[in-house]
Amino acid sequence: MSNALTDLLSQRDWLLADGATGTNLFNMGLSSGEPPELWNVDEPDKIRALYRGAVEAGSDIFLTNSFGGNASRLKLHNAESRVRELNRVAAELAREVADASGRKIIVAGSMGPTGEIMEPVGTLSHADAVDMFEEAGAGLLEGGADVLWLETISAEEEMVAAAEAMQRLNAPWCGTMSFDTAGRTMMGVTSTRLAAFMEGLPNPPIAFGANCGVGASDLLRTMIGVREATETGTLIAKGNAGIPKYVEGHIHYDGTPELMAVYAVLARDCGAKIIGGCCGTMPEHLSAMRAALETTPPGPKPSLEEISEKLGGFSSASDGATDAEGTAAPQRQRRRRRG
Repeated sequence: MSNALTDLLSQRDWLLADGATGTNLFNMGLSSGEPPELWNVDEPDKIRALYRGAVEAGSDIFLTNSFGGNASRLKLHNAESRVRELNRVAAELAREVADASGRKIIVAGSMGPTGEIMEPVGTLSHADAVDMFEEAGAGLLEGGADVLWLETISAEEEMVAAAEAMQRLNAPWCGTMSFDTAGRTMMGVTSTRLAAFMEGLPNPPIAFGANCGVGASDLLRTMIGVREATETGTLIAKGNAGIPKYVEGHIHYDGTPELMAVYAVLARDCGAKIIGGCCGTMPEHLSAMRAALETTPPGPKPSLEEISEKLGGFSSASDGATDAEGTAAPQRQRRRRRG
């Protein structure tokens, strides 16, 4: 299927995605616990500024402010009836900024997890999850999103439900999972399992990979595992800007623009074609990443030793794919936002 993203991928060796949503919006005054999606209507100029920050820093793709734009998450704020409206406006503002940029920019409709655990472990049924994702995606497409972008997913069952919704909508899509529990997702998915799972879906995504997680080193180790498990998959790497630290009452990510520039080049050499940042990644990080990708020739796949030397050590002994016990990660519920 031809679409804006596949067309651009066919023309380029790599694409720069965007950075953080939450970190940037907190810097604009968003309060802790306040749903960012309401700002699409209440503070549209700030959302435009969020989008322009990524575009002006050189991003080829940026995600809409709709990570929590589903009925389950918005119900926590008595806004579950506004899913379609808030997501549509998120994409309309994004389309406006992208179209005014003077170059080809992909608007990706961000869709995060429902925040619920699916049956049989939890109470969310497959049918209800599909309906939630379909409603969220429909609003984003109405607003002009080029592609729908599932991110920070931890359970295969939730990704299956989302993929079914994408099929109902006949929408091109991408999907990333977060590997933050000793190299696995919170629900036990490994890097090597991700590739087989995504490519085996009835309507596989255009691209897939990892976002968020622990730090840049861990994410690249995951990307090596994913690349070794697929020969043809188009891979996405969106790592956090360093490690979060609590400084003077605020969460601060210690990754500098220089570190993220090194990360971007290593991500490309690990096999990622779409490269961006997640929590803590600001426009200044993106600018450095773009410059590094444009000026640094491709190199061989980096070793784990090279990654740890350049970006810092790993948070666990292995990537979780071949641990001694063969056990899955604890099944805990994810409620973190994309930061």
